[in-house]
Amino acid sequence: MSDAPLNSTPQTGETLLSVEGLSASYGAVRALDEVSLNVPERGLCAVLGANGAGKTTLLRTLTGLHRATSGKVRLAGEDITRLPTEKVITRGLAHVPEGGGVIIELTVEENLRLGALWRSDRRDRTTLDEVMDLFPPLVERRSRPAGTLSGGERQMLAIGRALMARPKVLLLDEPSLGLAPLITKQIFSLLRDLRDRTGLTVVLVEQNAAGALSVTDHGFVLNQGRVAAEGPSDGLLADDRTRHAYLGF
Repeated sequence: MSDAPLNSTPQTGETLLSVEGLSASYGAVRALDEVSLNVPERGLCAVLGANGAGKTTLLRTLTGLHRATSGKVRLAGEDITRLPTEKVITRGLAHVPEGGGVIIELTVEENLRLGALWRSDRRDRTTLDEVMDLFPPLVERRSRPAGTLSGGERQMLAIGRALMARPKVLLLDEPSLGLAPLITKQIFSLLRDLRDRTGLTVVLVEQNAAGALSVTDHGFVLNQGRVAAEGPSDGLLADDRTRHAYLGF
């Protein structure tokens, strides 16, 4: 997707993001303990678990914001484990952090343009126009400060800004945080539509396990830094033991 139009026809592929025995620590606390998972090209996957399970640390370690102590991360077959974050972005991994992290003083368009910062063709308007097409509510607000947007619109802006980098894989950390149930449902549906329309590969970290599993294809459940369960999303939804033990519903 990094070199293709955002409205290109999706193509199913093999493993795009591979995590092998990944461990990471905060001092003496091991936050990730030999995590292994595979995300296929054009996959829409959920990473679930309670607070402290290691979900956010996983995303931060994948993107180089937190250093792995062991293990490997491969994107399209390339080992990106030790690359600095800006290099990881140019290789095709984009991260929308918890809360989105938009700059409220800048306009919608200015926030979007920041997403192309590490692209060599960042002056190209093609992606900006494509992102605007994907998020119609942002079109009429493109000249307004991001601080004037609703919570759902800010989340759209954060996702759109990440898409400006033309990623192969989009990582999202708790996009439903602080949003009303109806807006959360809209954001989840938007992610599925985005995958279906563009072929983008998406990894969704969520505490709203039921909502995430309802729109994803595959799920990974973390518990105390380890993968405790994984499988097709509908199978995890139907597994009473897994739901009660790890997902809280």
